[in-house]
Amino acid sequence: MKLRISLISLVFFLCSLSTANAQNMPAPQPPIIGAKSYLLIDGKTGAELASLKADERLAPASLTKLMTAYAIFRALDEGQIALDDMVTVSEKAWRTQGSRMFIEVGSRVKVEDLILGMVVQSGNDASVALAEHTAGTESVFAQVMNQYAEQLGMTASNFKNATGLPDDEHYSTARDMATLARAIINEFPQYYAWYSVKDFEYNDIKQPNRNSLLWRDPSVDGMKTGFTDDAGYCLVSAAKRDDMRIISVVLGTSSAKARTDGSAALLNYGFRFFETRLLYRAGETVAEARIWKAEKELTPLGLPDDLYVTIPRGTFDEVESILNMPATIVAPVAEGQPLAELQVSLNGDALINMPLRALEANPDGSLWQQTRDGVKLWFE
Repeated sequence: MKLRISLISLVFFLCSLSTANAQNMPAPQPPIIGAKSYLLIDGKTGAELASLKADERLAPASLTKLMTAYAIFRALDEGQIALDDMVTVSEKAWRTQGSRMFIEVGSRVKVEDLILGMVVQSGNDASVALAEHTAGTESVFAQVMNQYAEQLGMTASNFKNATGLPDDEHYSTARDMATLARAIINEFPQYYAWYSVKDFEYNDIKQPNRNSLLWRDPSVDGMKTGFTDDAGYCLVSAAKRDDMRIISVVLGTSSAKARTDGSAALLNYGFRFFETRLLYRAGETVAEARIWKAEKELTPLGLPDDLYVTIPRGTFDEVESILNMPATIVAPVAEGQPLAELQVSLNGDALINMPLRALEANPDGSLWQQTRDGVKLWFE
């Protein structure tokens, strides 16, 4: 690690050992797939790896059920509903068109079974039954979906139902769907495991998961397919190889095969040409700040969470971190107080900007320390 120190900034380079044949070359162009829109992101950092019209509003079809599931998972975590709740199936849920779990009107079904019917079998009937159990009616549940979407930053989405059945005011984008998929994986790992279930049997009817990538690629562990005549064939896929997680969203292909092949090509592209590396661990001392008139002369600075960066493979030696710090910082300093800005770049292109925070408090010094530093500051 090389250090260069001035009064205003601390500049240092992050170096790692690379393989002897590593090439510091930019990633090639992503594969061409027959989709209206797609987005490929790193699941840990959210970094965009490849995209095509990722912000275009499109019909999401049954990808909608990811938002339905997110709202259900929130209700479970907040104790509003429970997995062993028994749900009475309404006529509305029973009559809902499209893919079905084949629940019967008036029957009582456990919430957990309905979730599996929605996640694995893509049951529209199960989705409506869950919505009604959670919020009273599907239309009220759609309002809850939109509230959560806003909280997640899904600014280009609007949901009118829990199923994804066509509605002119029901739309989303590849970017918003990637945001949602990442939230489910990170916030609800205990429930995300359901997305890897390959088949589910209910009422003596066994149906396979429509995500054929679960059989084709062992690194794929979810998430959801979708299809309507308007939306075309859609697929959100998530895969993990070693410690790297990638999420792919493909919207509007012409066939189930095209969405599967396109998603597989994007995932392979991401894993082959990109890597995610840890820069700093949470609580690690990244630098020290000179604190005037303080009990201690130096205060360690760091980050509250692990900091990762996603970059083209073989370029880690080119990652540069610059710490911009005020020339004068005066006590007292509270633990967690932001004192500097960390800028991470690759070959001059900014990757991350975030504050560095005090890892410990540094209160006012003694009268002597304050007087001494006050005199010194006159000559700074």
